[in-house]
Amino acid sequence: MTVTTSAYDDVVARYAPVIGLETHVELGTVSKMFCGCSTVFGAEPNTQVCPVCLGLPGALPVANAAAIEATILIGLALNCSIASWCRFARKNYFYPDMPKNFQISQYDEPLCTDGWVEVHRDGAVHRIEIERVHLEEDTGKSLHVGGSTGRIHGATHSLVDFNRAGIPLVEIVTKPVTGTGARAPEVARAYVTELRDILRALDVSDVRMEQGSMRCDVNTSLSRVDSEVWGTRSETKNVNSLRSVERAVRSEMIRQAAVLDAGQRVIQETRHFHENSGESTSGRSKEEATDYRYFPEPDLVPLAPDTDRIERLRATLPELPSARRRRLQGSWSLSDGEMDAVANAGALDLIEATVQAGASAEDARKWWLGDLSRQANEAGAELAELAVTPAQVAQLAALVAAGRVNDTLARQALAGVLAGEGDPEQVIIARGLEVVSDTGALGTAVDEAIAAAPDIAAKVRAGKIAAAGALVGAVMKATRGKADAQVVRHLILTRLGQG
Repeated sequence: MTVTTSAYDDVVARYAPVIGLETHVELGTVSKMFCGCSTVFGAEPNTQVCPVCLGLPGALPVANAAAIEATILIGLALNCSIASWCRFARKNYFYPDMPKNFQISQYDEPLCTDGWVEVHRDGAVHRIEIERVHLEEDTGKSLHVGGSTGRIHGATHSLVDFNRAGIPLVEIVTKPVTGTGARAPEVARAYVTELRDILRALDVSDVRMEQGSMRCDVNTSLSRVDSEVWGTRSETKNVNSLRSVERAVRSEMIRQAAVLDAGQRVIQETRHFHENSGESTSGRSKEEATDYRYFPEPDLVPLAPDTDRIERLRATLPELPSARRRRLQGSWSLSDGEMDAVANAGALDLIEATVQAGASAEDARKWWLGDLSRQANEAGAELAELAVTPAQVAQLAALVAAGRVNDTLARQALAGVLAGEGDPEQVIIARGLEVVSDTGALGTAVDEAIAAAPDIAAKVRAGKIAAAGALVGAVMKATRGKADAQVVRHLILTRLGQG
């Protein structure tokens, strides 16, 4: 289903969304959360397992100190309070990818609580309150074979890879986010983007959403705009790209509005998001905390990080994304709106790298937020996924500045770079895109343009210099944009007695 802008506008005119995000982040530790098994991604299935992460009888867990410190760093970066005493709990449920039939997690005593992070959209600042940051272990991975969708429905058999079981997993849970209105999908995406950038700055995870090391559960509910009662929420599970976070909120708002408009009730459930269609399908009814029968983990001692240790970790915090944006905004002389556009496009790292490669901030921003942003949108991709590097964009800007190509030819060169034809210099040479500035080579084209438009030529001879623009345009068209426009203009004015 393709949702039109008018349909979405109709929904937000009648309904107010409440969103909440639960983000799971695999920590980049060398070993798993409660054992010494490797966490390297991509190993042969079931080769990174041991009695502890397989839950064999008599195996006892030992908490990973590096994972605990990484979680505290995340809490500090998110302005959380760090617990002086907390403990792990057993979360009981049966899934085939949980070999113990319970997950060691945290329940009513998380490590970090009551934080916040701010995101910017269209000049508005939205403070996202963080309810908790807690530490747990990841599950294994089920592979459903024989079907067309990769899901269990229609599969002939299933396989389980336990390599991921037991990897340290941090869950970051927001409080309900209200007041976002029509911007709810964009705010959700901006929050996850900011969270990813913070985690990357902390160097606690590779945050590779396509590999599952960062994934998001998106909670959405609707209520009438004149009602103070929140609607029933759904939870869209394991959304694995920034673009899909936005799409998941938008499509769920549309779906729930249709349910409510039909006089039906929204069911509290988990839903599966489909990247190809941008829609979700029903999964299962949503469990409550009591369904998991939490109780304190008897095989692990409580955690009690002392104040000195927390402050030592605080002192190691790097420059966080918000501070970095303020610094670069001043360095690049951007307005608040311009900096918001850079950040919201996911172009900050790319522009900074392009400037470091020799381009001006103005040129770098022009290319990444102009043609390249359009290309990414048309491809449904992130800017960083395009087949062009900051160094190549800087080279392209330098070629324009040197007068070897104009903007029109530079765009053609960029298309060649994106098509894999090489660096801008190579593409320009191979395609013959370099600007023609030789007066002898351009003379014939200028004479033909004057001869083809005698009325315009007469106006120029009479002193109406602005009329020369039409003749310049004719020469540019005849040379397929390769002529140096300034040289062409000079030749025209000289031939018509105005040089």
